[in-house]
Amino acid sequence: MVGMNARSILSPGETADELAGSAFVHDGDRLVATYSTADFASAVRVLDAVALVADELNHHPDVQLGWGRVGFELSSHDVGGVTSRDLELAARISGIAAEHGARAGD
Repeated sequence: MVGMNARSILSPGETADELAGSAFVHDGDRLVATYSTADFASAVRVLDAVALVADELNHHPDVQLGWGRVGFELSSHDVGGVTSRDLELAARISGIAAEHGARAGD
């Protein structure tokens, strides 16, 4: 992410290395990931931790929450695509998910 302009839209080829090994995939104009958790409360704890980071970065994901799962969609709506801001948030979410024992997948 070093040297990337926060307003430059990134292609899937440009995000592939950063996303490798994570739950996130580059899908059109967004990054998408879903995590499985042990139960609803665990999913909420992941979301709560992500909310704090999103506020810190002033970059907020679209979220889907259900029993034992939490999903995230990241896009820089102001420029209409994926930017370095989304990659940074995806990396932070991946770390939070790992800390909370959440697993990639539906």
